[in-house]
Amino acid sequence: MVVGSLCVDLHLPQSTSLKAKRAEIRPILDGVRHRFRISAAEVDHQDTWQRSALGFAVVSSSAAQVEGVLDDVERYVWSRPGVEVLDATRAWIEED
Repeated sequence: MVVGSLCVDLHLPQSTSLKAKRAEIRPILDGVRHRFRISAAEVDHQDTWQRSALGFAVVSSSAAQVEGVLDDVERYVWSRPGVEVLDATRAWIEED
């Protein structure tokens, strides 16, 4: 079993309130959940208007498959208009 996680730190320059921020974040999270069938959540900066950290998790029997899904998710987030990616980090857990 292989577990991979991706944390993407975002800047939302056009957000002027928490409501506006959530209106920008929700389509990203819902799109990833629907398109890739993986876990997704806002994991940090919940009370900051123009910052967010999104976390994604994938479980598979193959590291190559996990890496491919995380690559696709990262490309999806980078392609979203009005969102600037500040950082993206990955973590892995492998069990024999």
